[in-house]
Amino acid sequence: MASKRVILEKLTDKKIARIILNRPEKHNAIDLQMIEEWMQALEEVRNDNGIVVIVTKGKGPSFGAGLDLNYLRTQKRNRADWQRSSVPRALSDTIREYPKVTIAQVHGYCLGHTMVNMCSHDLAFAASTAQIGMPELRRGSFGQFATSNLFHSGIPLKKAAFMQLTTRFISGLEADRLGFVSAAMDEDELDAFTIDVAAEIASRQPAGLAAAKIAVQMGSKVGVADAMRIDQLVAAWQQLSDNPADYIQEYLAKSKGSGKAGAKRHDA
Repeated sequence: MASKRVILEKLTDKKIARIILNRPEKHNAIDLQMIEEWMQALEEVRNDNGIVVIVTKGKGPSFGAGLDLNYLRTQKRNRADWQRSSVPRALSDTIREYPKVTIAQVHGYCLGHTMVNMCSHDLAFAASTAQIGMPELRRGSFGQFATSNLFHSGIPLKKAAFMQLTTRFISGLEADRLGFVSAAMDEDELDAFTIDVAAEIASRQPAGLAAAKIAVQMGSKVGVADAMRIDQLVAAWQQLSDNPADYIQEYLAKSKGSGKAGAKRHDA
């Protein structure tokens, strides 16, 4: 029996779950078994109210080297049936639309479809020395899904084209400068930083986090005027079960001034 490709850890005291990609000898190259186990791990914690944030990391030298080429060679489909999606895309779609906050913890290589999965997370923290890119053109492919994610990542168009056409990788530090990841740091600081941020987010009110994800998922696809209307709808939905105004006094009590008259923001 093949060893587990994905390890699920629950840090219940911090309300965090870690999905650890466990194929280090292959730089966590993605095959069908890994996809299936990854999806199972996400489903296991989907309705677990004790888990608020999901952190994805890779075991060994890399976050992930993309799709396993031997697996990719087995993906034969009817050439006329271009509409039907693929199993790897189903995984990235699941991550992107997942109801809990997701964080990618990136070190070593982050290539091809692993880069797609990184983009699908809400946040991405990278080691400064991480190598991020899409080498697909080296083997004759334009980079299905990697192309769309790269060119919709918000980084400058010419930089995206440079990465795709030359197949050169950028470092985690450069990715941070371009806004391709949320933050970059020394690799020996990455694990602690990721857990600290995840725990901070997990301490927030769950209804507020859920509303934030819904507003971003819907609002990022439309213009600002429609996005503001979506914000109004999401706010009304949230108040049906959880009124954010109820937490104002609690927030002030934790801030400088302890909620008394003239209280200042905690970061003032």
